[in-house]
Amino acid sequence: MTPPKVSDIGPTAEASEAPPAVSVCLEVMKNRPDYLRTAQGRRQGTGSFLLQGRARGDDLALVRIGFTASKKIGNAVARNRAKRRMRALAREVLPKLARPGWDYVLVAKPEATISRDYKDMLADLALALTSVHKARP
Repeated sequence: MTPPKVSDIGPTAEASEAPPAVSVCLEVMKNRPDYLRTAQGRRQGTGSFLLQGRARGDDLALVRIGFTASKKIGNAVARNRAKRRMRALAREVLPKLARPGWDYVLVAKPEATISRDYKDMLADLALALTSVHKARP
């Protein structure tokens, strides 16, 4: 028996050049102390979520991101959906607007993070990032 012919359907060389699901410059925070230090930094609320950010002050040109969805958001399905939406926002916006050496945490808001239009959420994140990066007197 001969193997089947390769069809046009399926992964191709072009598909492997697509950006990865999580950008190379982004690292996901996993430790509670990192989240707590970021919570003490600057914050900016939007209609969709709360953005917390702080400069780490180290030499690494790495951007770290964390996501939080408490039980106020709803059951596990709702919390996971909120985090999926925030991860998609981070993949799309942070490579362009995030500063190297910074930590960011996106905190979901009840009702808003799940139901708000995605285009509005993109605009919210871009606006929140510029606000967090402004020099404070």
